[in-house]
Amino acid sequence: MLNSRTRLHAALALAALLALPLGADAQTRKDSVVLGMVLEPTGLDPTIAPAAAIGEVVHYNVLEGLTKINMDGTIVPLLAESWSIDPDGKVYTFKLKKGVKYQDGEAFDSSDVKFTFERAKAAGSTNKAKKAVFDNMSRIETPDPHTVILVLNQADGNFLFRMGENTAVILDPKSAPTTASKPVGTGPYKFDSWARGSSLSLVKSETYRNAAAVKLNKVTFRFINDPAAQVAALLAGDIDGMPRFGALESLKQLQSDARFTVAQGGTEGKTIVSMNNKKKPFDDVRVRRAIAMAIDRKAVIQGAQEGYGTPIGSHMVPSDAGYVDLTAMNAYDPEKAKALLKEAGVATPLNVTLTLPPPQYARKGGEIVAAQLAKIGVNAKIENVEWAQWLSGPFKGNFDLTIISHVEPLDFITVYADSNYYIGYQSKAFSELIAAYNSTTDAKGRSKLLGDIQRQLATDSPAVYMFQLSQFAVGNKRLKGLWSSSPVAANDLAALSWQ
Repeated sequence: MLNSRTRLHAALALAALLALPLGADAQTRKDSVVLGMVLEPTGLDPTIAPAAAIGEVVHYNVLEGLTKINMDGTIVPLLAESWSIDPDGKVYTFKLKKGVKYQDGEAFDSSDVKFTFERAKAAGSTNKAKKAVFDNMSRIETPDPHTVILVLNQADGNFLFRMGENTAVILDPKSAPTTASKPVGTGPYKFDSWARGSSLSLVKSETYRNAAAVKLNKVTFRFINDPAAQVAALLAGDIDGMPRFGALESLKQLQSDARFTVAQGGTEGKTIVSMNNKKKPFDDVRVRRAIAMAIDRKAVIQGAQEGYGTPIGSHMVPSDAGYVDLTAMNAYDPEKAKALLKEAGVATPLNVTLTLPPPQYARKGGEIVAAQLAKIGVNAKIENVEWAQWLSGPFKGNFDLTIISHVEPLDFITVYADSNYYIGYQSKAFSELIAAYNSTTDAKGRSKLLGDIQRQLATDSPAVYMFQLSQFAVGNKRLKGLWSSSPVAANDLAALSWQ
């Protein structure tokens, strides 16, 4: 029989032995996390560049706007604590939070909002929301340091949502010029380091107004665009989670692994085959509709997305308010597609280039699309490019066909209302619909116009509308707070914690 001292020593030894693995794990994991990302951003200023990958790093984390869009799509105050809207829908008065500081110690006030929005409105601005949002601001008034009055030319029922997108983050005049390489904002995290081609790190901001609520001191993003490498990194513990997991063929394996949780959600991603509407023969609607009818959406979803995805027929997704199912228009019909090409006077074989960025929906989907186009006499030569090459090529209008998922909400205005945008679509009927939509405040009227807008795009077929991109958040089962749906391209790092 053991005496009391022996029993005590044995109990302490056993407790120490049991505590070692958990204690070591908690020590290394309690204040930091490593997340995987498919695409590496080319810069970190979302007010001058279009890439969603920028928002995934800095939006809500380093840089903040007047409002915030939660994972469920609800709009809540962020730098604004409240707002009021005049009855005509043209005047928005924002009351700003007091005591807010930037990560370099500078104080935030209404003059920063005025500076940021005037910068976005300025000639030469490359802010992708410029035409739809900032050019619509006729006046920006700052009656005191904590009040901003935004006067619009035309009412915009989506304005509060627009203020929560990454194009509307607020910058300080002193640090704005270097935002792309070293962003400084009012968010819970500040920029730490960037090993280009590999990883980027953020650390907790000591100037953040609610720093006590932020659980993690450091977050590192690792850029892994190869699906097999994503799986290997998760299994090895090199990354703790991946909010937008790309290796769909490995989902079942991870779902059956007790170490991980897998959450499925939706995105605003409209996955499309963009066509260069300014380039022959794609300037002919019959050719564009022929391309659309040559593509079997369900086959692309099955082959490139492991069956995950919902077919779409225009530039909105089923979770959008006002969505209309138009998949019956331009439905898969290779024989009709051939007839349309013949009617348009297109000699086959027609040789074109299909430019594909890194994501699996593009690379794998592109192979299927090319095979389907070949059946109607369109030979699509595949050109695989990195993200930076896509931005300097197709996005500048240098392409025939490309596959991309536009992930910004309500971006039919951005993508199609400006004929200088990369697709090069131009339609008087569409422009009139957008003007009516922007000036209508009545909910029923806006809903009807949304339907008309979608039908006009399906009729004109400036792109082939394939499917809504699903989102899968895969992470260590102890990691809580990963976004599994993306109403905007963001990762809310302040919501993360270890259980």
